[in-house]
Amino acid sequence: MQVLVNLIVTLGMLYVLPAGLRLIDPAGLRRTARLWPLLAAPGVLSLWLPRGALATGLATLYAAATLTLAARAAARLLEGRRPDAAGRRTAPTPPEIAVATALASPSVAGTALVAERAGHRLFGFDLDILALTVPHFHYAGFAAALVAGLVCRAARPGPWTRGAAYSVPAGTLLVLLGYFVDDWAELLGAVVLTGGMWAVALLTWREIRPSGRDRTTRALLAVSAAVLVATMLLALWWATGEATGIVHPTLTWMAATHGLGNALGFALCSVLAWRRLTRPAPTRHPEDTP
Repeated sequence: MQVLVNLIVTLGMLYVLPAGLRLIDPAGLRRTARLWPLLAAPGVLSLWLPRGALATGLATLYAAATLTLAARAAARLLEGRRPDAAGRRTAPTPPEIAVATALASPSVAGTALVAERAGHRLFGFDLDILALTVPHFHYAGFAAALVAGLVCRAARPGPWTRGAAYSVPAGTLLVLLGYFVDDWAELLGAVVLTGGMWAVALLTWREIRPSGRDRTTRALLAVSAAVLVATMLLALWWATGEATGIVHPTLTWMAATHGLGNALGFALCSVLAWRRLTRPAPTRHPEDTP
């Protein structure tokens, strides 16, 4: 399982995260996105080293980089709270909340990585749980909240879009809090997060997919929406089993199904599709017209 988890995390660190930063703010985060593979390299290397001082030091460098993203999230929310011309302070919009959640989530993963590489049971959690927290907050945290925000920006305003943008960050936070409370609280988080992700899948299928410029873009969006239905059902099954004791998948099986599906089928396909959707359309010159 560890090799598979490391490969999933490596993909998240080196590609999904910097590609997602470009989608959040192509101008403001362009330099950060360009440098991110270098900033993530110590974290990636730490995954493949034995636990110890060297792996911990490398993981700490990556965690420091993720904290700068969390600071960006706070700054974006505070900037949105500046008084308008009439002196009124407006509340953050649903897409802004989703994007802020995306930017803050890698810092949770970075903190868990440092503790796991040091062999330290942070807050009493088993090292296996800390190891799985790293991919969880790169994908269920960063990628899921990012896509929820992008979908909310692009789809028609309505309860489905607001619900998706709010419930994905809320579900992610509840799952995190569930780690500290009990399995029932974590199940509640899984229910909220699943509802939000299924709303994202529905909106992607109904509203975003038809707007794809080409067959490849539409296919990527279709895969990302379909995969969410299955992977989040698995998440519900696992969380229900942990809370009630019914038969449910093992962590190894979840990594090979839920984890791999979310990494490749949802996150990677979504990022590739949204990069194609946000790419400027090619300019046609008069001489190109037949």
